[in-house]
Amino acid sequence: MSELFASPINASTRYCAVYGHPIKHSASPAMQNAGLAALGLNWRYLALEVRPEELRPALLGAKAMQFVGLNLTVPHKLLAMDMVDVLDESAKHWGAVNTVRFEGRDKSGTWLPLHQFTETPPDKIRSQGFNTDADAITRSLREDLGVELRGARVLVLGAGGAGRVAALKLAAENVGELFLINRTPSKAGSVAAEVRRRHLDVKVHVEYPRGEVDLTINATSLGLAVEDPLPLDAKQFSLRQTQAVYDMIYRPSETPLLRAAKVAGCRIANGLGMLLYQGAKAQEIWSGQPAPVEIMRAALKKNVYGL
Repeated sequence: MSELFASPINASTRYCAVYGHPIKHSASPAMQNAGLAALGLNWRYLALEVRPEELRPALLGAKAMQFVGLNLTVPHKLLAMDMVDVLDESAKHWGAVNTVRFEGRDKSGTWLPLHQFTETPPDKIRSQGFNTDADAITRSLREDLGVELRGARVLVLGAGGAGRVAALKLAAENVGELFLINRTPSKAGSVAAEVRRRHLDVKVHVEYPRGEVDLTINATSLGLAVEDPLPLDAKQFSLRQTQAVYDMIYRPSETPLLRAAKVAGCRIANGLGMLLYQGAKAQEIWSGQPAPVEIMRAALKKNVYGL
């Protein structure tokens, strides 16, 4: 990582990080550090293992150490809603936090990104939560799979933080029908009820579809480990019923689900595009500068695919 930066870490270096459990698979440091170096920022981005029960003190620790910001991944996106000081409209609307920016209050009472305080630290610091996942999901689906979402029939596997945001965003894109499956059916039912309240024209089912669907999305963590089972019940749903499969997991780059979908003749894509676009937006929220997306994309491909 050090070869990316013009200068070594020093007393002025600022830090960002991603919190997750597990986290060793994360490609975010490769992507974010490449982007930060391209912007000429004396910042470094870390990946830190944080268990759910440790999230609150970990957030407070980053605030105390004056981190620039954080990303949050599984299983923290819903938990953080009640742990940050302020919620941006994006987090309120989608109901999950995947990006945190730390801000300081200046002498006039204005809250500014913490990195702007270069000389004297602010007298008060707060955390603000954002969601950059929602737009990243649909942008990646269109670019990587060529899916037309309006009117589509979509099966979403998982109703946690990522699955919930995916379902709500797909409904906002005017899909025709949503089928929501979760290990705990009541959680899928809760997301379905929220979709129905917000989007009266979208049909929502808490069951596997009959007949064909246009798209299946895996929003669970099943597939991170090689021994994981498929995230669907093959007795109730065959991959030959779906035209395209999107797995939010990007490492391994081809999960058991994607391998099975390829055999079934489906178009497939992993979550690398989603990771790229949510991460680029997070970097813009922290820095106030346009993210060098193509440099970040190249770093991701090198890290995940070895290209």
